[in-house]
Amino acid sequence: MLDGNGSHRIIAQQQAPCILPTKKMKSPQGCQTVSLTEALAKGPPPPGNLAVPIFGHGSLVVELYTPKEDDPQKPHTRDEIYFVVRGTGLFFDGTARRPVEPGSFIFVPSGATHRFESFSSDFAVWVAFYGPEGGEAS
Repeated sequence: MLDGNGSHRIIAQQQAPCILPTKKMKSPQGCQTVSLTEALAKGPPPPGNLAVPIFGHGSLVVELYTPKEDDPQKPHTRDEIYFVVRGTGLFFDGTARRPVEPGSFIFVPSGATHRFESFSSDFAVWVAFYGPEGGEAS
């Protein structure tokens, strides 16, 4: 639920916490929760994918990315966001390197060069792809 500052407030329900839809949000088809432990247990990525698919709804696809040794990512065709959940490293955006740690948020527009560098062996990020091919208009 949005509070007076436009932020979401998580409420408790009998099964699991859920963000209530507002007029600006579409109502979810049932709330979904996935812990980092559950996502890590889903195993290695499927062939041809760098990350493990975790959830999808409409245009949204959420994956868990745990690169090992190096990050071979290429620019993607959709906008994406990352949330660092474990470990530390550097994020390279094509021109600059910035430190990232648990709690860091990163937005990458479609087509942008990016990768993680010098990351710890336990590094893990949630990555969410959304919107149309080519990205959303600014």
